[in-house]
Amino acid sequence: MPRVHTAVLIGRFQPFHLGHLALLEQALQAAQQVIVVLGSAHQARSPKNPFVWEERQQMIRASLPRASQGRVQFVPVRDYYDMQRWVEEVQRWVEALVPLGASVGLVGHHKDASSGYLRHFPGWHAIEQPRQGEVDATPLRAQYWNLDDRPKADVLASLAPSVPEATLQWLDDWMDTPAYAAVREEAQVLHAYRQSWAGAPFTPVFVTVDALVVCAGHVLLVQRGRSPGKGLLALPGGFVEPDDTLEQSARRELQEETGLVLEPAAWRAALQGVEVFDHPGRSQRGRTITHVYVLHLPGDTLPEVAGADDAAAADWVPLAELSHLEPQFFEDHFHVLRRCFARFGGGPAPALP
Repeated sequence: MPRVHTAVLIGRFQPFHLGHLALLEQALQAAQQVIVVLGSAHQARSPKNPFVWEERQQMIRASLPRASQGRVQFVPVRDYYDMQRWVEEVQRWVEALVPLGASVGLVGHHKDASSGYLRHFPGWHAIEQPRQGEVDATPLRAQYWNLDDRPKADVLASLAPSVPEATLQWLDDWMDTPAYAAVREEAQVLHAYRQSWAGAPFTPVFVTVDALVVCAGHVLLVQRGRSPGKGLLALPGGFVEPDDTLEQSARRELQEETGLVLEPAAWRAALQGVEVFDHPGRSQRGRTITHVYVLHLPGDTLPEVAGADDAAAADWVPLAELSHLEPQFFEDHFHVLRRCFARFGGGPAPALP
C-alpha cells in the first residue's frame, strides 16, 4: 500500500457501514491524515439521503478509536449534478487542508457505475482496495425503512452484522424520532410508485415541466403538499399531460399550484428561455427529465398567489434568502435555480454556492 501524506475517502455513507470502516482503517494506515468527503451534503432528508452531513460525521467519528479521531478531517460537498463542478469542489476542499506539495491518495474500489468518480482525480495516487465484504448501503436502507412492518428489534438485528456498533446505536435512537417517521413514509410512497410500473417491458422515462417565475427580486416557490418531498420547497410544476404540449403543461401547472394566470401573450413576453435538466440521479421517483420555463415578470408589484392542487402553499421568496434555504428544497430544485440564474439572470440574485 503506497504511503502518502493525505488519503481521501469519498462517499455518502448513508449509513456508515463495516465496508466503509474497513476502507477508512486502510486509509489511516496509508497516510498521516485522512480527509473524509461527505457527499450529498446540504440536502433535505430523503430515503436515499436520510442523514445530514453532521450526523454522518458523528457516526464515523464514533466508530473510530479515540487515538485515530484526531487524524481524520471531514468536509461536506453538495451534489451539483455537474461532474466537473463537483470534482473542482472536492479538490478545493482537499487543497485547503493539505500542505503545498504534499502527496495525496484517493482510497476506493470500483464497485459499479457509482464508483466512476474515482477516475476524475488523475493527479492523486490511486489507493485501490478490494471490496470489503458484500455490504452495501442501498439494501441496508431498504431494511431500515421496514416496509414490511417488522418489530423494531428485528430490524436492528438484521442491520447489526453490517454496521459498526456506534452506527447501530445511532440508527436505534433515530428510529424513535419524527424525522425517521417522515422519511419512512416517503420511502413507502416511493416504493409503491416504483412498484406501479415494475412490470413495464422497459424502464420508463418520465417527462415533467417546471415554471421558474421571477418578479421584483423574488422567485415564486411552492411548498409540496404530498410525498415525495412533502413540506419541501419546489418550483411549481408536474408531469406532462398526454394531450398537452410542454408549454401548455407548464402554464397549467403554474396556474393550478399557485393561482397565477398568464395569458399566452403575457407568457411569451415574460419567457426568457427553457432549460432542460436530465441528470439520471436527479429524482428518486425514477428517470425524470424536466423542462424549466424561465419567466421574468415586469413591474414592482408581486401578483397574488395561493397554494392549491399538489401545493400546500405558494409564496414569493426574496432572492437574497435562497442560499439559506438550500436544505429545504426538493430533489435538485435548488440547483435548478442556481443554473437558471446563471444563464438567464433575473435580478439581484445571490451568488449561489
